[in-house]
Amino acid sequence: MPADDAITELIQAGRAEAAFERLVPAYRRRVFGLAYSVLRDRGAAEDVAQEVFVKLWQALPRYDGRAQLSTWIYAITRNTAISATRRQRRSISMSDPTVFEEVESRGAAPEAGLDDAALWRSVEALPDKQRQAVTLYYQEERTVEEVAGMMGLPVNTVKTHLHRARASLAAALKTAGWEVA
Repeated sequence: MPADDAITELIQAGRAEAAFERLVPAYRRRVFGLAYSVLRDRGAAEDVAQEVFVKLWQALPRYDGRAQLSTWIYAITRNTAISATRRQRRSISMSDPTVFEEVESRGAAPEAGLDDAALWRSVEALPDKQRQAVTLYYQEERTVEEVAGMMGLPVNTVKTHLHRARASLAAALKTAGWEVA
């Protein structure tokens, strides 16, 4: 990405503040999107995105360029979101009415019509790693190799996650009465 090259050059020139000013608008949406794909909660994803940018600001002078800038940012985002998930799990209780309502709503029948929103709701129902791989590969249009680097997994493992996700989505769509090629 040309923007990444410019940001990397600024970092290497010791101009972290200028690099950060370019980095935030270039990655704001993508950091939030990845955090949301892990957490599935808008408020929590916004908090994680903010935390990620604070971490990036602090770590930017230490970025050494061994990994692509986007891979480095996605790894920080993924790790921060996973840590937030662990913190969140410790504080969730089924006696909380909001949690109970959320669990009940996830058991609802799929909608009759299939559109992009319905498809992405099906994606949201996938296991975490499959959902992350699908989001990065299809929505962020990353290569399998880039997805592997961002998720910290071997390429073949990412391919397996994508294959299983496609099979699960096809089965879900068939169950909903849609023709799947």
